[in-house]
Amino acid sequence: MLTKTSFQGKLEKTEDLFIPFLVAGDPSPSMTIAFALRLQQQGADVLELGVPYSDPLADGPTIQRAARRALNAGMSLRKAIELVPQLRKHGLTIPVVIFTYYNPVLRLGHDQFFELLEENGVEGVLIPDLPFEESEEIRGQAESKDIEFISLVAPNSEQRIKQIAENAKGFLYCVSTLGVTGGENKMTGESLAFIKKVKEYSPVPVAVGFGVSTNEDVKIVREHADGVIIGSKIIRLIENELDKINSGEKSGALKSFSNSIAELVK
Repeated sequence: MLTKTSFQGKLEKTEDLFIPFLVAGDPSPSMTIAFALRLQQQGADVLELGVPYSDPLADGPTIQRAARRALNAGMSLRKAIELVPQLRKHGLTIPVVIFTYYNPVLRLGHDQFFELLEENGVEGVLIPDLPFEESEEIRGQAESKDIEFISLVAPNSEQRIKQIAENAKGFLYCVSTLGVTGGENKMTGESLAFIKKVKEYSPVPVAVGFGVSTNEDVKIVREHADGVIIGSKIIRLIENELDKINSGEKSGALKSFSNSIAELVK
């Protein structure tokens, strides 16, 4: 079993968090590691490592393309989890949260899933299509393994905000707008009021995601939340470098990617 420090032990701060999302295996496991290390160099505090899935509920076209690339290359739930020790071996020190839909977990089996997470030193897990009301068993298993079960709260969770927020672990993923990832940011007055309400109840940092794609978006989120989650924009930045990667210019691709991330989160 891989020795692991707790989520909180690796999280060096609780404000101004930068939480990027990568699809494991896009465009290859080795490049996932390389991109993750560049994100850490640019100030990432937590890494969301997405497991590619063929029928995603909340993923927009950008992440769907990344998932197809990763699936075509043979990535799976097990292989994504087993990528975490490789990330550690190459120097990643921030907490890693496995982001997966529930069906792959169900097929693998709860017990085997959590054994894999524990064996590979994973600090957190996020299952976006598992409603809070149906997550008690999995939350209990996560707690028994000292793995943080990351909860999501959305604007349509009005009657459940207090319950979800008060039970949050690690950080609370606050969905700023309804719809799928990668859409335009619509940080309205209602959105800001929603974030404020969530923060009132949450004992852990509140991080906002969905539609965050520009430095202006990042600055707005930082003013009202404890962290910003960026997924689709990062995947698009990776897509911008695919030609270089495929032609063997990996160092140039990584440098360009790093520069783009620096501009995004400055």
